[in-house]
Amino acid sequence: MWLATAVGSAVLFGLAGWWMKVSQMRRGHVSVMLFGLYVSGTAGFGIHAAIEGTIHELNDYRVWIAGIIIGAGSALGNALFMKALDYGPASLTSPLTNMNIVLVIALGTLYYGESLRATESLGILLLLVAVVLISYKKQSQSTAIQSRWYLYVIAAVLFFTFRNGGLKITEELGLSSAPILFIGYALSLIWFAFPVRKATDRAAVRTGLKLGLLAGLFSYGGLQLYAVALATGPANLAAPIFATNSLVVAAGSILIYKERLNRAQWAAFLLTIAGLIIIRI
Repeated sequence: MWLATAVGSAVLFGLAGWWMKVSQMRRGHVSVMLFGLYVSGTAGFGIHAAIEGTIHELNDYRVWIAGIIIGAGSALGNALFMKALDYGPASLTSPLTNMNIVLVIALGTLYYGESLRATESLGILLLLVAVVLISYKKQSQSTAIQSRWYLYVIAAVLFFTFRNGGLKITEELGLSSAPILFIGYALSLIWFAFPVRKATDRAAVRTGLKLGLLAGLFSYGGLQLYAVALATGPANLAAPIFATNSLVVAAGSILIYKERLNRAQWAAFLLTIAGLIIIRI
């Protein structure tokens, strides 16, 4: 059951990334789009916490500490990722920042003592290779990498680990994910609210806000399912499955925008399928 939940989390979170891409293709304002994402995401986690009866956990200081850390991981991770793109190629930045899952795998295996069979280790290896290949695009020209790019990438990896690995730690502490993510998304909402005031292009604002709100709903669903997968299954398997969410964006780009996958990306698709099958065996 946890495997289906983990796959579902990757699909839903991938759809969030897809609507972010659509916003980019339609020239939506980036800051407004992220603001809209955190608006609907915050609402989703708040309603979820109220329905499941965990909203009272907001009285627990540990929930606030976790929410602040995970929220910082989400907001600063995204901000640092966008900054890294200014100093280095996207074909390297995207897969490398996704390598935060290696730290999550290490957390589950080494600290929490989650066991791995040989077939599961092979499946994880295939998924890790797939994550690297998914975002690979051959550069038409050599792209210079400035020294500060390395710092931004390393920082982004660490902050994304706070988000993805933090949910594993809070689950082990017996804390509910919905109120924690509600706090995290609410703080991220405040973070991205300030740049919105500088947006002047009304068409770009409307596009970014509409698609950002839609992306936030899928972001909520994907992270909530990811939290469930961590609670019901091993983190060292759920994390690499969740990281394959980029395949959804690739599939949508092929179907809607008629983009073509290169050989590396086709290999990523096949490796993802193979990795999931091997893990299931």
